Amino acid sequence: MPHWRRISYIIAINAHFNMQLKQIATLNAGYPFRGKIPEVAGSNIVAVQMKDVSPTEGIHWNSCVTTQLSGKRNPGWLQPGDILVAARGNHNYTVEVDESLLQTGFQAVAAPHFFVVNLKYQDVLPDYLTWFLNQAPCQRYFEQNAEGSLAKSIRRSVLENVPIVVPPLSKQRAIIQLARTLTREQQLLEQLQRNGDRLMNAIANDLLNDKEVAA
Repeated sequence: MPHWRRISYIIAINAHFNMQLKQIATLNAGYPFRGKIPEVAGSNIVAVQMKDVSPTEGIHWNSCVTTQLSGKRNPGWLQPGDILVAARGNHNYTVEVDESLLQTGFQAVAAPHFFVVNLKYQDVLPDYLTWFLNQAPCQRYFEQNAEGSLAKSIRRSVLENVPIVVPPLSKQRAIIQLARTLTREQQLLEQLQRNGDRLMNAIANDLLNDKEVAA
């Protein structure tokens, strides 16, 4: 039985299967820009930098700088389903490249501070793996294996060997749905908090301006 079919078969028949990331995905570093990423107006190529991503909101394509690539290396264009892992910093968060990329009209590459993860098998959903890598067990693993004192980073080998638990697809989908629901609830709570803060600030300003405040 070919290797990929054997892995797929094992995932399918096991309720949970423990493996390393390198067994189910390929990993590559982001595009090796030399120094600061050049900004080129009118280009159809964008570079995704750490400032452009959020673990809860994904990639903000509108904030990505348009650029040009130099050198002979394969660009490694990002595709929907690819996963970006922050290789540097105190929080090695993960974001998925979703279908919104196709609506931008851009070709995109990841900055060097990211690893690009591409799944080999359809038995593992990109959004499930993104969720799993962002959870406390994986984040503790990255923290324990990070190098550097002020500017921490993780090696490619550390990411390749991170333990991954792969449940059946039905359970992956259920986890993703729950995670999305909780994220929406958290966003609503944060919006309510911001609204409350604005209201309190407005009341304080009215008091300072000697305006009547309705009880």
